[in-house]
Amino acid sequence: MSEQSYEDFISTVSHELRTPLTSIRGFSQTMLSSWDKLDDESKKKFLKIIEEQSNRLISLVENMLSVTKLHAQHEKFVFKKVDVMPVINSVVQIIKTQYPNHKFEIVSHINNPAILADKDKFQQVMMNLTENAAKYSFENSTVTVDCSYCENCEFISLKVKDEGVGISKENYETIFKKFARIDNPLTRKVQGSGLGLYITKNIVEKMHGVISVNSREIAGGKFETEFEVKFPVYNPEKQAVEKCRQ
Repeated sequence: MSEQSYEDFISTVSHELRTPLTSIRGFSQTMLSSWDKLDDESKKKFLKIIEEQSNRLISLVENMLSVTKLHAQHEKFVFKKVDVMPVINSVVQIIKTQYPNHKFEIVSHINNPAILADKDKFQQVMMNLTENAAKYSFENSTVTVDCSYCENCEFISLKVKDEGVGISKENYETIFKKFARIDNPLTRKVQGSGLGLYITKNIVEKMHGVISVNSREIAGGKFETEFEVKFPVYNPEKQAVEKCRQ
């Protein structure tokens, strides 16, 4: 990372951290100074805001650490056989509790093979994509996770689909850049650091996979946005030969 890039990174990080910290301090001070004057409903509201901003702060710090490790090449990957469906089922169950007003659907084809990946990093990728799908789509809409495989293919395909305002083609590459956030009615309502997809793309590529996005209109003003990741199918004989050649 160049000196200028590092300075830009620190500047952006400082700006992103300041907002939740200011909220936490402000509402904490209000509760401490006016506890007896606040009714129970206001106390619950303020505590909920403090909790949400604390979670946002934790997420920001985790993302910053991930970016730092990626740039410093300190991120360790342990490649092994990973069955995708248990990971996907676990991820969807977690996201369901966070977004109760969304419907979630898992589509799995028969005899999906295992992939060669780092299990924890694979879970992080699916968590980021599934949470993003819920976060940036309309309430009461459906988030679909589709796992498919064609015979004799070397990759397994995982698609995460949502129903929202969509992403324009000129932003297909932009959204994977550091601190990138496109401007639309849904993103204005949702706080984010613009690091999730940047980290996701880096992890996918380090696990020899590819990621892409496609958005198409399905009804008046409603779009289906699909993120697809492809990971190599677990093939111990072939992958052992390739490793020996490296």
